[in-house]
This record gives sequence, structure tokens and C-alpha cells, in this order.
Amino acid sequence: MANVVVVGAQWGDEGKGKIVDWLSERADVIARFQGGHNAGHTLVIDGEVYKLHALPSGVVRRGKLSVIGNGVVLDPWHLVSEIEGIRAQGVEITPETLMIAENTPLILPFHGELDRARENQASVAKIGTTGRGIGPAYEDKVGRRVIRVADLADNKTLETRVDRALVHHNALRSGLGLEPIDRDALLAKLREVAPEILPFAAPVWKVLGEKRAQGKRILFEGAQGALLDIDFGTYPYVTSSNVIAGQAPTGTGMGPHAAGFVLGIVKAYTTRVGEGPFPTELHDADGQMLGERGHEFGTTTGRKRRCGWFDACLVRQTCAISGISGIALTKLDVLDGFDTLKICVGYDLDGERLDYLPTASDKQARCTPIYEEMPGWSQTTAGARSWADLPANAIKYVRRVEELIGCPVAMLSTSPEREDTILVKDPFAD
Repeated sequence: MANVVVVGAQWGDEGKGKIVDWLSERADVIARFQGGHNAGHTLVIDGEVYKLHALPSGVVRRGKLSVIGNGVVLDPWHLVSEIEGIRAQGVEITPETLMIAENTPLILPFHGELDRARENQASVAKIGTTGRGIGPAYEDKVGRRVIRVADLADNKTLETRVDRALVHHNALRSGLGLEPIDRDALLAKLREVAPEILPFAAPVWKVLGEKRAQGKRILFEGAQGALLDIDFGTYPYVTSSNVIAGQAPTGTGMGPHAAGFVLGIVKAYTTRVGEGPFPTELHDADGQMLGERGHEFGTTTGRKRRCGWFDACLVRQTCAISGISGIALTKLDVLDGFDTLKICVGYDLDGERLDYLPTASDKQARCTPIYEEMPGWSQTTAGARSWADLPANAIKYVRRVEELIGCPVAMLSTSPEREDTILVKDPFAD
């Protein structure tokens, strides 16, 4: 049986939470491998809504092991609060059901302060970050001055790590007009939260290796989307980690052979939160209708998402870069009732036709979409659980998407409910 990597194949918000939850029934371990609590996954299970940010989506499933891998950056105070909230909804979370990699970097309060101070500089173009400190924490990881989960267990090590970080951050804060960090107060906060975090700490790389040797199925859960990848996204309007499937083994301590089937989550149209290029963005009634019908507001920030037609060029690109084996097409029901649908099949860049989004930001901004039109459908697809439940034009739309992106549809999602899913190919069956 294959392991499965789930990644977003657009700009995030594709509906990964529901798909991961659906797949987690077939998995033994669910592992987050990148990002921070800037991600947001909404699950609807028997009418109960669970909003997760740092926790893997598998925590709502009984008998499963959920893992936060070393590729994640973790705000310990947020995690404690999130665990409390999920427990209040009746979900049991213990060290037997949740593990955190010992080498997971921590997001500290000054990371968020730095993030927000930079974003608020009027003279600098905004990136559109959530202001939660994810980027600065990754910077400290690369700069070898981050505090990791294991450091919480030894006071001397913790003090050394904090002192190293403060040398760097206090200099930055001075330039930004911020007060120096209170070393003693920070250490006190870390010592206070340590007993809440350390029981979950484990050598995740070892545990996952043992699980794999036992034939257990591992589901790797990505956050954000491939177009926000630090290397292959619409830079600089990206997140601060690698989002593509290649990060799954690196972010959990497993070799590349562990990846298995790569499932790309793709919304039947396109959305984006924050700044940056968006070739198919709509500013008309169609765009408003997509946003209203799709309830397009960010789980983490509540920000209204920008909406546009499906961009086959972008998804074909992300399928290639992530090595996607098949896609899960979500929110098909949002397209119900449109007389005509459009799919972007190429770009016009100063009179030249392109079949990919170029790397240079100035060129991305000048790309205009070349559309192919298809007839819509008046019948509803909401709640469909088989191909027979879909209108003929909806099936034609799905098939055309497959052709244009060069990748088959493995799953179709027709509502936020867990069971409203059409399975074409079981990713765990390979």
C-alpha cells in the first residue's frame, strides 16, 4: 500500500482539510511537513465544524497518530490554545495521538512583532503575510539561531539559544524603532509553556521509519499551495517554506522513497488571498458570485479571497513541479448555475503566447489570460457521490480539466461534508 502526499496545487484554500480528513480514515499516521499556523483547514464532520491551524487534520479521527514534523515552524502558545479548543469539542489529544518532532523550530513572540513591523512599513511593497511570525522563524532556522522543541528541556541550552537569537533580533528591532526584547520575560514564558509541549516531543523520523517498516500507511499533509512555494511560487508573494511534494520526506525525516502517491488538491476555479499576480482574477459579477457561493473567506485571517476562473496553465505547471499523480477537484458545486464557464489555456505576454507563467515578477504582472469557453449547467452537483449524479456538462468540464493539466482526477468533492466525495482512484491503492 502506498503512502500519500497531499499538496495544494494553486494558491492554497483548495479544500485540503476535507480531503485529508477523508483520506485519514484509510491512513494510520497523518503528518504535517511544512508551514505554520498561518495555514487553516476547515473540517465539517456530522455538522460539527473544526478549524485547525497547527494541528494535523487527522486529530479528529480516533485511533490515528498525528505528527507535526520538523519542516513546520510551531508557535507553542498557539498550539496549546488550539489543543484546548479542539478538546472542548470532544476530541481527545494525548501524547499517544499527537507527536511533535524534537527538532521542530519554535515561533516566538518577537517573530510576529518583526513580521508585522516589516509589513507595516509604508515604503516597502506589502507581501500580504498573516503577521504570525512564520517568515522570521524560518529565517532564524536558516540562520542557525532558532529555538527548537528539544531546547525547552534543558535550561542552560535554552538560555544560550535565546541569547544568540537576541543578539540578532535586538539589532533588527533598533533599526525598526522597536523596544529591545525582555530576555527574562521571554525565558519565563518559555519555561512556563515547556511542560505543555515536551510531553508530545518525540524523534519523529525514527517513529515514522518504524511505522513504515511495519507496513503502516502514512498521509503527509501539506499546507498552503504550490503557487506559494518559496522557490516555485509567485515570488516574493509567497510563503516562507517549500510547499511542493518534495518537502514531505524532508519535513518529516524520511527518505524520498517514502512519498508514494502525490495527490494535488485543485479547486474548480481559482482563488488567492493577499498580494501578488493573479491572471484570471475577476472583478465583475461572476467573480462576486464565485466568492459568495464558495464562502471565500480565509480560515486563518478571515480575509476575503480574490476569485477567478480556473487556470489550467498554472495547475499544469504545479502538477509537473510537484510530481502530482492525480488531483482531487473540489468545490465543483460552486460552478452550478453559470451559463458559461471559462478556462485559462494560455497567456498573452506582450503579443507572445505562453503556456506557462514566467518567473520574473514584471512578466507575471503583464500576462493576460487566453480563455476557452465551455457551457455551464443548471442542475445541482451539490452532494453528488457518483458520476451518475453529475450533469453531462459538469462531466465534460472535469474531463477537459484533466486534458488541459495533463493529470487525471482521482477524487471529486461536491460539498464540505466528508461523504460528499466521488472516488475515482484510491490514492492508497498503488
